[in-house]
Amino acid sequence: MKLKLFVTVFAVFTLLHTQAQEIPAPKFGKGLFNLVGQDSSWTMKIGARMQFLAISNWEENQSNESNFLVRRARLKFDGFAFTPKLKYKLELGLSNRDISGASPFTSNAPRYILDAVIKWNFYENFELWFGQTKLPGNRERVISSANMQQVDRSLLNSRFNIDRDLGIQLRHHFNLTETFVVKEIFSIAQGEGRNITTGNIGGHQYTGRIELLPMGNFASKGDYKGADLKREASPKLALGITYDHNANAVKNRSNQGSYMENDEGFYQTNINTLFIDAMFKYQGFSLMAEYADRDAKNPFAKNSNGTLTGDVVQVGKGLNVQSGILFKNDWELSGRYTNIELDKNITGKNKEQQYTLGVSKYIVGHNLKVQTDISYLDVDTSNSNVMWRLQFDIHF
Repeated sequence: MKLKLFVTVFAVFTLLHTQAQEIPAPKFGKGLFNLVGQDSSWTMKIGARMQFLAISNWEENQSNESNFLVRRARLKFDGFAFTPKLKYKLELGLSNRDISGASPFTSNAPRYILDAVIKWNFYENFELWFGQTKLPGNRERVISSANMQQVDRSLLNSRFNIDRDLGIQLRHHFNLTETFVVKEIFSIAQGEGRNITTGNIGGHQYTGRIELLPMGNFASKGDYKGADLKREASPKLALGITYDHNANAVKNRSNQGSYMENDEGFYQTNINTLFIDAMFKYQGFSLMAEYADRDAKNPFAKNSNGTLTGDVVQVGKGLNVQSGILFKNDWELSGRYTNIELDKNITGKNKEQQYTLGVSKYIVGHNLKVQTDISYLDVDTSNSNVMWRLQFDIHF
């Protein structure tokens, strides 16, 4: 019986292996499979990527902490359906960090879906997006985690970003001159983050963004990729400004963070976030800068009788500047400075300053790379912290 089972498994494995070898695969980094319908009425590209991270922290008067983890493990599907003007994207997260954040408002289940969005180019340069995807917030957040210049995003992003949500987006672009490109985005979203299943508790979230590219488009959409891997032959600059209004928000970081609860259920207040950012690239040199500012109409969460609940909106501002130089051997040296100033009178938080030095080796661009960085975090009236990270990326 065991022999028959072994022969059967071996035969199936051999058949699958033989068939797999007969299927032509795309170039490395261009997806696992590219499927096309028999009548060419649809396509699907299937990709996968993983990030493996080692991290160590040293804090004054504290013991060293270290950790090894699969930082990200994702599957991605994209293509078009019926017509090239109707595109779609589905991205699933499989690592513990990807699916964390379950709550009663996500049916208390893992949050596998990152992106599930349809993109319809319905007229000339107008495109309508439906579904769950990243809101048009700060540039650093919209840059894919697969294309980052350093191991991970900055403190500004973790404190202020508006991440993903469910809703619709209207996008448009036009040329002021032969080279001057203008892009506009307007979004209406639910305002509570991704994978919410219990309906909208507060109001809605409204986001507007405009981008100016006075020197023309970057090569291969490089304005949303870390490092100047394309080594821009001429200087390229992108300027962006975003204003986000979350009406009757119930989380302490707009559509992110923790729910603010009171004796009536949830505390609601209007939260506004402003982002100003820039990206510059030229011949291997890159520079990205971002500024964020968040305020709230009534930042102190209160009960119906006016007493404070203890929850507060994380209002304040942040600045992040990072730069890198890519050498001819595809090694890159990068540096980053981040300054966070939450309103201490409201949040009780101290000023944070972080300095990061990074080294990257791009073996096959962002598709296969090794990155390491070391950061020094200085917090007012608190212990300083040193963090070292090493990460390996592979993207099919």
